[in-house]
Amino acid sequence: MVEVARIKALDPTVVNRIAAGEIIVSPVNALKELLENSIDAGSTVIEVIAKDGGIKMLQITDNGSGITKEDLPILCHRFTTSKLKSFDDLSKLETYGFRGEALASISHIAHLSIITKTKGSPCAWKANYSDGELIPLKNSASSSDDKEPKPAAGKDGTTFTIEDFFYNVPSRLRALKTSTDEFTKILDVIGRYAVHCGRVGFSCKKFGDSHYFLSTRSNLQIKERIRVVFGSPIANELIPLDIPEGFKELGLISASGQITNQNYNNKKSIQPVFFINNRLVSNDNLKRAIYATVLKFLPKGHKPFLYLSLNIDPGNLDVNVHPTKREVRFLNEDEIIDKLCACISEEFLKIDQSRNFQSKVLVDNRKRSDILADSHAEDDIDFKQPSQVAKKPRYEYNLVRVDASQSKITTFMAKSQPETPIGSQIPRSSNANQEQEEEEDDEEEEQDTNEDENHEERHADLPNHNQTQLQYMTNTKELTTINLKSILDLR
Repeated sequence: MVEVARIKALDPTVVNRIAAGEIIVSPVNALKELLENSIDAGSTVIEVIAKDGGIKMLQITDNGSGITKEDLPILCHRFTTSKLKSFDDLSKLETYGFRGEALASISHIAHLSIITKTKGSPCAWKANYSDGELIPLKNSASSSDDKEPKPAAGKDGTTFTIEDFFYNVPSRLRALKTSTDEFTKILDVIGRYAVHCGRVGFSCKKFGDSHYFLSTRSNLQIKERIRVVFGSPIANELIPLDIPEGFKELGLISASGQITNQNYNNKKSIQPVFFINNRLVSNDNLKRAIYATVLKFLPKGHKPFLYLSLNIDPGNLDVNVHPTKREVRFLNEDEIIDKLCACISEEFLKIDQSRNFQSKVLVDNRKRSDILADSHAEDDIDFKQPSQVAKKPRYEYNLVRVDASQSKITTFMAKSQPETPIGSQIPRSSNANQEQEEEEDDEEEEQDTNEDENHEERHADLPNHNQTQLQYMTNTKELTTINLKSILDLR
């Protein structure tokens, strides 16, 4: 008989570690949460440093409002936040964070260190966390039981340092990709926020490297931000999408974005950049509908770049759908998508008849007189070249080979007829040929006579001293007898 297992509560450490695995899947998820915290704090400069793709170390520094010393002891407790007070606040949420789980989850799967300073504080404060609780600082001169935050040097703002991701979850650590792939994901997320958040300057580099892989200034125009992040080929071919009035009857307050036109072509597709209420999200329905609309106007094989920001009534938006906040749901989704696709179609129809192409111009620095002289000289030259005739292929099985044994002697005979012996007579069979030749000779004589008469008439008006020098002689041609023999007689 199977023994019935008793139900018991899990240890809080196990519960927190399981929950952390749902929220923090890789270093890029932790980066996204901390970037949003920094933006909520009013930061204008955010710097990111990564070591081994963020697996060994990930550091985010901002110049935001900072965290007070009194809030540091409960900073990494679950469900502690300064952005939400009641459940009803979700319907009018204007910040990125709201659950208070990000820092708690990070502290359960990595070593977390924080240095923060508020604007009115005389110094910065440093604290270390593990499993949601304060722990003594490393290399601290105080006792090992002293877990309180310690004063430190620092500027206004906060620095988060995360080390040894998934040190206590080996299976999750092995599931991570290479450090290069993880760093590529980090750059992609930072770039997307840099495109959308125009008032914030972002920078990213590897640990120990002075070269910045990404660096954007604050207050840049949207096209310039796209140029810095995604390159000039995309920025040069953008079409603005702007719906300032939105569709308020559907809950869409406003919409704006950028999309590439027909001239842009890139074999490598770039995932669309979607922001809904300033939150980086992915929406497959929106992506499929817009791509289906845009591809009707693009040549086959072209893959567009799309950036779209939607401002939806917070009461119609549900952001608490996915643990990583990657997905959201909003009311009247199908109707809003149809309206957006119709607006995009109108923008493409405006430019469909007037496509612009860029070409290089060769500037001639010669004098105008030299250029005109060369142009007149070129006018006298015929540049017509023979048409290129396609050669027919030569197939061996179509060639005809003649057997030498079947050749005849007439193949090697000359075309001229042999001389006729003196005194020989023409056979009766050739009388018709002889009469024909005589007629031809008479015609030639008449033609020669007419030419002589015409020649004399043309020179009739010449002076007398020249007429004495013009003497003509007419020679009568004699008939020549030709002996024609058949090939049979020759044989």
